[in-house]
Amino acid sequence: MSDLPTRRAGRLRKPSWRDTRLLAGVLLVLVSAVLGAVLVARADDRVPVYAASVALVPGQRLDDAAVRRVEVQLGDGMARYLPADEALPEGSYVLRDVRPGELVPRSALGSVADVSVQPVTIDVDATSASTLVRGSVVDVYVTPPKPGSTTEFDKPVRALSGVSVASEPEERTGFGASGTDTVAVSVMAPQEQVAGIVAHLGDRSRITVVPVPGSRTKAAS
Repeated sequence: MSDLPTRRAGRLRKPSWRDTRLLAGVLLVLVSAVLGAVLVARADDRVPVYAASVALVPGQRLDDAAVRRVEVQLGDGMARYLPADEALPEGSYVLRDVRPGELVPRSALGSVADVSVQPVTIDVDATSASTLVRGSVVDVYVTPPKPGSTTEFDKPVRALSGVSVASEPEERTGFGASGTDTVAVSVMAPQEQVAGIVAHLGDRSRITVVPVPGSRTKAAS
């Protein structure tokens, strides 16, 4: 019986640049390298800016305790915010509310001459002030007593609109002029309205504060 013919094993060929699998592998490596470089470059684009570490309220002098340094990627928006690679501007005051954690805009700051509010401490109904925190924004309502009466009051009138609470309400041990429980609340009132609100402090008016929609409160902080 004759032997069957045998086939020689094919030799392994070296990969050629024309091999599509080799080209695909090289292309994948190049794409990965480029993407990695882009991600690193973007990470390097982060810049240090100041963010509020507490609620900033109008009229407050800005200091190091009120801000913290964060690094963010802002691109062309960098010019709008306060850079943290340099000291805080000397003699800067807050002109509008800035929430905790919010980046500090340059437009929210100015000099003492730009400040148009003053702190006024008022005794308000304790229930209405129960949810207030520093940085809450409230409307202040005054309910004056009727002329000649010690027990009857007129309709409430909004005396201040959208003013910031400058500090946590302070508990009072006694009662207000109207006989209700009160707490002391410091609000930043427009300078031209300070005299009017002070006049109500001595006429037994009931003063109530109402947080404006979206304001910071204990329940929503």
